[in-house]
Amino acid sequence: MRILICPDKFKGSISAKEVCAALKKGIVDTRSDLDIILHPLADGGDGSIELLKDYIDLTRVEIETLDPLYRTISANYYHSDNAAFIEMASASGLVLLTEHERNPMNASSYGTGLMIRDAISKGFNRVFLFIGGSATNDAGIGIAQALGYTFLDSSDRELRPNGSSLAKIKSIEIPRTINFDSINITVLCDVINPMYGPNGAAQIYAKQKGATCHMIDDLDQGLKNYASVIHDLIGEDISNIPGMGAAGAVAASLVGLCKAKLEDGFSIISRETGLVQMMEKADLVITGEGKIDETSYQGKVVGNIHHLCEQYAKPMGIVGGRVEFVQGKLKFQYAVMDIADNIEDSMSNAYNYLKEIGYSIASKLD
Repeated sequence: MRILICPDKFKGSISAKEVCAALKKGIVDTRSDLDIILHPLADGGDGSIELLKDYIDLTRVEIETLDPLYRTISANYYHSDNAAFIEMASASGLVLLTEHERNPMNASSYGTGLMIRDAISKGFNRVFLFIGGSATNDAGIGIAQALGYTFLDSSDRELRPNGSSLAKIKSIEIPRTINFDSINITVLCDVINPMYGPNGAAQIYAKQKGATCHMIDDLDQGLKNYASVIHDLIGEDISNIPGMGAAGAVAASLVGLCKAKLEDGFSIISRETGLVQMMEKADLVITGEGKIDETSYQGKVVGNIHHLCEQYAKPMGIVGGRVEFVQGKLKFQYAVMDIADNIEDSMSNAYNYLKEIGYSIASKLD
């Protein structure tokens, strides 16, 4: 039997590579006759480039940029041939702020824009932006300002590019320095939320970035206003494009102003890593992530693997840190929380618990 293990990371606990290694250790220690294929995955969020480095020859570029509160930091992006690969979290990530600093009204994606500008200045005419883990809810106006756009209020005063300015934007000055017809920017996301509204960027994600209920309502109204300004400028309503609400609606400026494409991150990563070829060889597929719930089936690794297993008629098993919802027929499902003492124990000792789950999986296979 050939088993393909292809999980996402267990966020905050253990990497996708480590999940693979732990499950394999448990399985082969019990059944040495099994053929195990390890294929760690990501869905376009933070950590995606680290994973891609195992499959693509990427060269690192270190530059000076700004964090979400405009403080100078060093950050890396990568390139291969004429393409640059940039993670938003490296300059505009929530992990760069302390808990009391987190406030999406103040946070800006400007530092990510500086990274994109640097890549373009070096001649890379394809840019892949991975947008998970952001601290911002500024609809990408920080990125756009770094690329030369200016956002003005009703008195034609320039606005600071952060979440609090979204509701005040009345017009946009377009730069003449970059020809976006010759630059291909692809924004990779892992969710399908619209730009604003009950399932939009602010209402669903701003709280985890430090927003109060009042801030969330203000941000939502700001996003609605900005969508209207973009509509007036380009003649298109971009607000309901699936995924437009990802990472504080960062793609709004990139799609609306910079002619970027918004794509499912999993599709790009699975293609670049040869996932389908590995799946075709497998007799059983095991996937998982830290928390498996309804959102796992909305653009994330677990849902996409479920779809591929149905497409290629492969039996599938799920392993998660916590499993709250599953979809379709499964060979098995396991959760670390079912055997750990508590959530802290499950996260700090995930490797050992996953190894134990590997024992259980192997002992039940025919």
